[in-house]
Amino acid sequence: MHPGNPIRIAVIFEPGKPVRPVWFELNRKQHRIIETTYHWQDKIGETRYLHYMVTDGEGLYELIFNPHDQIWAINIQQTE
Repeated sequence: MHPGNPIRIAVIFEPGKPVRPVWFELNRKQHRIIETTYHWQDKIGETRYLHYMVTDGEGLYELIFNPHDQIWAINIQQTE
């Protein structure tokens, strides 16, 4: 698994558009995503990871999706 803490997340899958994270839970608190500032992919071994840099207006977070294991994880980048 890519570095990060596993989380619960809600996303929207829409035909012809990239996946859009809507909210995630961290420490039993729901954070509504107000903006995805950047998204990219990388690969470690045979596993491709999808990354989304998002903000809830109070912090900047990297959300990481492992399509093989169907697990979302988070890395906290900065909080106010």
